[in-house]
Amino acid sequence: MSKPPVICLMGPTASGKTELAVSLVEQFPLDVVSVDSALVYRGMNIGTAKPGLDVLARAPHRLIDIRDPEDAYSAGTFVRDARVQIGEIHAAGRIPLLVGGTMLYFRALIQGIADLPKADNVVREEIEAQAQRVGWSAMHEKLAIVDPQAAARINPHDRQRIQRALEVFRISGRPLSAWQAAQSQSPPEFEFIKVALVPGSRAELHRRINQRFLDMLQLDFVAEVAALRQRPGLSAGSTSMRSVGYRQIWAHLDGRDDLEEATAKGQAATRQLAKRQLTWLRSESGLIVADPLEAGVKSVISAILAEKLNQLRCNGLIGVC
Repeated sequence: MSKPPVICLMGPTASGKTELAVSLVEQFPLDVVSVDSALVYRGMNIGTAKPGLDVLARAPHRLIDIRDPEDAYSAGTFVRDARVQIGEIHAAGRIPLLVGGTMLYFRALIQGIADLPKADNVVREEIEAQAQRVGWSAMHEKLAIVDPQAAARINPHDRQRIQRALEVFRISGRPLSAWQAAQSQSPPEFEFIKVALVPGSRAELHRRINQRFLDMLQLDFVAEVAALRQRPGLSAGSTSMRSVGYRQIWAHLDGRDDLEEATAKGQAATRQLAKRQLTWLRSESGLIVADPLEAGVKSVISAILAEKLNQLRCNGLIGVC
């Protein structure tokens, strides 16, 4: 290792990333940077499983509560914000621990990101209006015609990414995949140590996901969404309200689903999110993979990181060997 280190702790939702991160912070000179597209928003606490004050006291998290829910937040914005945080942490003689499940953000930081055209609200609203008429599956089919490579990567139900890919094409006349292929191929400036939590039992992961959604409801998740609905600049189409769980409870409050239906849909959407996260992890190289359901997993990961950090010390990148 000859570059400044950045530790990445990745994994599907409900796999225990936060708990492990706290344990690692208490053992090593690490500072946590959140990699989560929903935790950036203020007022979205219950449905995001945002770390509580007790957890944040033990392991402060950067890049949470930095935007109002009316604001958009993108992978490009995350990369810029994360680089600032990483620089500050390195300057303080510590090591960044990036923790989260927004795999697009990890990929953008690790592999680089194309300098895409800026969002155009008029074009975006046109796409949204068209989707309301024909449905997002039909919009995905339209994307497959103009950009088959992007369509192959994007889930037909992922309306945010479908919208952005169509927006880029309509603004520039150039497919999103072409923009991405032309992005800088320079090597990464950091040494990324990538740890992935991959549960060995899919059934147990699903049980955890289902139970966590029920726990959120007990904490009054519905009231949280109801309060957010009172914000004049917020709508069901806002980026923040497209987050898993929030869009299902919003639909319930619109009267489209009763609470039981919204709960089932929210749980199913969260399971689908976990599936996509695991699919992404399978395609990522150089991972240190651990099963969070196995006994002693914290000790195993701690031992691996201790060895790697000792190598960094001996290479003069951190501390003294």
